[in-house]
Amino acid sequence: MQKHTKVYFDFFGYDESSFIECEFCGSKAVDIHHLERRTGNKITNNYIENLVALCRDCHNKCNESSFNMYVRIKHLELVCMQIHGLIQINKRLNGIRKSKN
Repeated sequence: MQKHTKVYFDFFGYDESSFIECEFCGSKAVDIHHLERRTGNKITNNYIENLVALCRDCHNKCNESSFNMYVRIKHLELVCMQIHGLIQINKRLNGIRKSKN
């Protein structure tokens, strides 16, 4: 598995058997796309904010800068929702720990 795919799978809790939706249209995703082109050994290439699951049609459309920007906005909303969910879980766990003390 490529490094950027592993980063994406780990963040969203997927494994190789998971059905992953295209973040734009909901079809089956076949690519983990870099929103900003990969350049050299730049560490930010594989940050979750730069990685989006797309079907082939949407991946091909991402060459258009306006479409790519729209996909980026939708992706960042999804990332924020995932982070919010993790924060809520952490708060609940902390509450449980405190109540046991």
